[in-house]
Amino acid sequence: MLTRRHIRVKVMQSMYAFTQSANDNIIVEQKFLQKSMGEMYDLFLLNLDLLVQVKNKAQDYIEKSQKKHLATSEDKNPNLKFIENSLLLKIADSESLNVLLEDKRLTNWHQDDEYVNIIWEEVRQSEVYKNYLASEVSSFQEDKEFVIHIFKEIIAPNDKLYDYLEDKKLTWLDDLPIVNTSILKFLKKEKDDQLELKIPKLFKNREDEEFAIELFRKTLLNQEAYVEDIQEKTPNWDKDRIAGIDSILLKMAICEFMKFPSIPVKVTINEYLEIAKEYSTPKSSIFINGILDKLSKEYKKSEKINKIGRGLM
Repeated sequence: MLTRRHIRVKVMQSMYAFTQSANDNIIVEQKFLQKSMGEMYDLFLLNLDLLVQVKNKAQDYIEKSQKKHLATSEDKNPNLKFIENSLLLKIADSESLNVLLEDKRLTNWHQDDEYVNIIWEEVRQSEVYKNYLASEVSSFQEDKEFVIHIFKEIIAPNDKLYDYLEDKKLTWLDDLPIVNTSILKFLKKEKDDQLELKIPKLFKNREDEEFAIELFRKTLLNQEAYVEDIQEKTPNWDKDRIAGIDSILLKMAICEFMKFPSIPVKVTINEYLEIAKEYSTPKSSIFINGILDKLSKEYKKSEKINKIGRGLM
């Protein structure tokens, strides 16, 4: 689920938390990083489960409508297209998802089902829902496009759901953009001919998990030397004038230059420029690019960078 860029963002957030706290225990902060990444995965699973629970709420609504004393013909013969949505059924039937939810005891939507009600009511009253039910087309692609639409336009931007998640886990606020993007990518990749929906793991492989911890530890342990190098390239800047996030991104990038021989210099620079565009000031990417370009050339010249493999410089 987590890409290398996502991992860098989580390390950046943990670095920022470390610099803002009075705690200087790296082991404690490392455990916090690992915990926050695990909780981010919980949020991913809960978002998938929310789609299932909204479908279940729709089914409850239909069943209650059929039992009305003065049920209409529409109540007696409801449109079942939504509760029979093929993608939602695949998610609901996913053994891997259900096992993960049970193992992690993620029962939020059963305990706080009023938020499921809120989402269901917004879906039920939306034009896209009405048009979906009215459509005579019946295909996996249409079902998938509908699910993607309600997640993107109704679930992801819902303020009440946002407030609820904020109350549950403070770190989830920072995680939401990454998780929502991951959910959309996951849904878009799903195909009709795949027999069972398989839930991605938090890390693609063991190397990515180790990369997160090593990047965090090595940046912290060597940051004083990295700060000196940054100051040499910014003689007219007081270190306090450099934005906190910019300083952290520069130190992390220098760490990758020095301590991660398999990562190309260009990849490192491009990754941190993209993160800066999203998480720092409007001019940060230009500032960071200038510093990293100068430092990478200097490091190469002095042979401080030792990349392994073809095309890694």
